Amino acid sequence: MHIRYFVKLIMTIISLTVIGSKSFSQDLLVRQAPIDKKLKTIDSLALQNLLKVEHENYFVTDLYPEWNGKHVHSYDKNIIIPDSFVIDLTNFCMPTSHTQVSSPFGPRRRRMHSGIDVKVYVGDTIVSTFDGKVRVVNTERKGYGKYIVIRHYNGLETVYAHLSKQLVEENQEVKVGEVIGLGGNTGRSYGSHLHFETRFLGIAINPALMFNFPQQDVVADSYVFKNNKKTLGTRENSTIRYHKVKQGDTLSEIALKWGISVNTLCKLNRITTKTVLRKGQILRCS
Repeated sequence: MHIRYFVKLIMTIISLTVIGSKSFSQDLLVRQAPIDKKLKTIDSLALQNLLKVEHENYFVTDLYPEWNGKHVHSYDKNIIIPDSFVIDLTNFCMPTSHTQVSSPFGPRRRRMHSGIDVKVYVGDTIVSTFDGKVRVVNTERKGYGKYIVIRHYNGLETVYAHLSKQLVEENQEVKVGEVIGLGGNTGRSYGSHLHFETRFLGIAINPALMFNFPQQDVVADSYVFKNNKKTLGTRENSTIRYHKVKQGDTLSEIALKWGISVNTLCKLNRITTKTVLRKGQILRCS
């Protein structure tokens, strides 16, 4: 009788011990769960920040050979230009809300006009087109006037010239859409306007291939730079051009805009003349 009672007592103690252990373990897991979730969130944010820093530093240290805060054109003739490079145009902001292009990119009065001029008024806000870091804040009385150069993390450098006031400093980090200066008429200028340039490793690229000022939008989500291996500073880069379809666009209008035939446009995009275009669709045009 006593033996049975003793055995039963021992079994009860063992059972309670197991149950207690499970309850303690479950309670411990419950108490740890939110901590682990929080730690996971912190680790995820830390990883994102680390990747962002590495991404930003890549263009500062690897793609571009140096950081020069004095001149727009500050690259050695032996600079390594990649055969091709995809420039991400998402998360952008137009440098000004004005839409009138007063002078396009290209030869002008026996000189190369390496950007486009957009009509703005003295005091109008000018903003950064992408996230980046200010490389140059300078003044050229017989040239750019008061100007700013920003190196962006997508590989581009943008130039904003003829400003009346510069509101950023060299080496300052700027966000997309952040005000960097005010429109003006300084330097070699015959009326208030914004001279806007887009450059890749010192090579001027027609901003109209990326930015559509009349429609206040980018031409496509990305731009593919192509290196045709001519002499630095004199080459006109061979590029793949894209068109972002807007409401009401037709194949004939797009072909006319980019100087190609409708048949060529269809072949490049593997479509037919009867294909219905969708708003936001990306078409290759070269």
